[in-house]
Amino acid sequence: MKLSDYVIDFIAKQGVAHIFEFIGGAITHLIDSIHVRDDIHCISVHHEQSGAFAAEAYARINGRLGVAMATSGPGALNMVTGIGSCYFDSVPCLFITGQVNTYEYKFERPVRQIGFQETDIVSVVKPLTKYAEMVVDSRHIRYQLEKAVYLAQNGRPGPVLLDIPMNIQRAEIEPGDLESFYGGDEFKALGNTSVCDEKLLDEVVAIMRGVERPVILVGGGVRTAGAVQDLRLFVEKTGIPVVCSLMGLDAVSHDTPLFFGMIGSYGNRFSNLTLANSDFLLIAGSRLDSRQTGTRPETFGRAAIKVHVDIDPDELNSSVKVDLPIHGDIKDFLARLNNKLTAYAKPDLSAWYRVIEEYRTKYPSSPAEAEGNTIDPNHFMEMLSRQSVKDDIISLDVGQNQMWAAQSFRLKDDQRMLTSGGMGAMGFALPAALGAAIAAPGRRAIVISGDGGIQVNIQDLETVAHHGLPVKIFVMNNSCLGMVRQFQDIYFGGRRQSTVIGYGCPDFCRVAEAYGIPSFRIKSSAEAEEIIGLALEMEGPVLVDVTLELATSVNPKLVVNRPIEDMSPHLDRDELLNEMLIELVEEKDVPK
Repeated sequence: MKLSDYVIDFIAKQGVAHIFEFIGGAITHLIDSIHVRDDIHCISVHHEQSGAFAAEAYARINGRLGVAMATSGPGALNMVTGIGSCYFDSVPCLFITGQVNTYEYKFERPVRQIGFQETDIVSVVKPLTKYAEMVVDSRHIRYQLEKAVYLAQNGRPGPVLLDIPMNIQRAEIEPGDLESFYGGDEFKALGNTSVCDEKLLDEVVAIMRGVERPVILVGGGVRTAGAVQDLRLFVEKTGIPVVCSLMGLDAVSHDTPLFFGMIGSYGNRFSNLTLANSDFLLIAGSRLDSRQTGTRPETFGRAAIKVHVDIDPDELNSSVKVDLPIHGDIKDFLARLNNKLTAYAKPDLSAWYRVIEEYRTKYPSSPAEAEGNTIDPNHFMEMLSRQSVKDDIISLDVGQNQMWAAQSFRLKDDQRMLTSGGMGAMGFALPAALGAAIAAPGRRAIVISGDGGIQVNIQDLETVAHHGLPVKIFVMNNSCLGMVRQFQDIYFGGRRQSTVIGYGCPDFCRVAEAYGIPSFRIKSSAEAEEIIGLALEMEGPVLVDVTLELATSVNPKLVVNRPIEDMSPHLDRDELLNEMLIELVEEKDVPK
């Protein structure tokens, strides 16, 4: 059997029906091995970064594995941002790169390059993968494929990469003679360290019985671990209110009255107040990065007994010191905790709910009514979410658009929200929607991007159009790189170099038409509702340019040296003091 045929056969057996790729000479054997099959298909993109992002979204939707391929040299390097995105956000993806023939590769020789497009991609991506290896012996292909996929999917998931030279791809192998990773010493040594200790579970239940203002902070690990239903049951059993990190937003329906928004630097003010005043905080599968805690992590949940559950022991007590760190799989933790709550008497949290409901009423993230005809982006997100339907997949880019959606797009049951969290890569939304739509035929993908982000991978409008995918693209267009412009306005005296000065964007409606995609332009809030409806109801892809004022900003926003409850625009000190059930922390100066 030809080795490239074996590789594709192996991928198909993982339940993967699509491979995202941009062809090059060093992967032609692999591409040809796909062409002759009808159970696995190429999705040909126009940039390898797009392929990597699409594979990430594919994995997040199918819950198993995404696969992307690229040729050696520039092709492999173009995937690095997408590989890093999978690594930071714990997404299981297999990346395969072609490589020059082993007899053309430099190995330890002190030269820069021998073969055309030869690049040591393995060394480049090792810090961004769970496993990266060049296959130099055709007899090891089964072992390395099995090892790579196992590591991608188990423990804390993440990306893996196999670099396969051209002479290895075309080698003839005997499948029955290939060594397996499973059953070997390396596999046995991995073991299972993700099961929670029974005594820790009992301790959590004991703590829960004695608190009055509990909160659950849901991170992306809940969705990654497949623990959404376990979380739902836990919330039903306990009645504890839920807040989310950015990556945890689609792990709970926003329609439930127990959902209290997103916390963090760009979170909802009412969400941050809720967390800040809690006396018990269960942190479920979140790494507590600085976008959640702000720049003063010692003030985060300072009055609460904090229980932190994470599959990665290195994340425990890394940024925020907690009272009970638990190394374990969040699905296992919640399932076993639920079993312990059969005789649990749900506490009376009515007084706590009165407080946090008042926060939500008093400090909404969008105005009750849009002022004049100006489009308020938070209000727009609410309109868009109202017209979305169950099963829609919402794909966010990075920048202001991401935060407006995170603050105000209310996710219905079974909706998904995909975004680039740790990497924070502009250009994510369009290819992610492409991958999601391929993974879930018949489901609609809604792209929310900015005028800056959409330009990064705008070339793959053609891929979306070519496949006739139901991708609805909303470009929040304030004709600038708004997130950094807002940063410049706060910290750099409004000097807008490269965000406004030197920056430009095309007429996106004309660009869409060039790709054969129908388009609309929304210029006022009065016409927004109708045009949103038209765009969502049309068959196939649609682009909508949403015109915003250049100075449109994300509010509220946490500035440097403030605890998360003290967001800009800042409340009067007396008002903030009146809202807090705990003591305020000492103010620190904002750095110049």
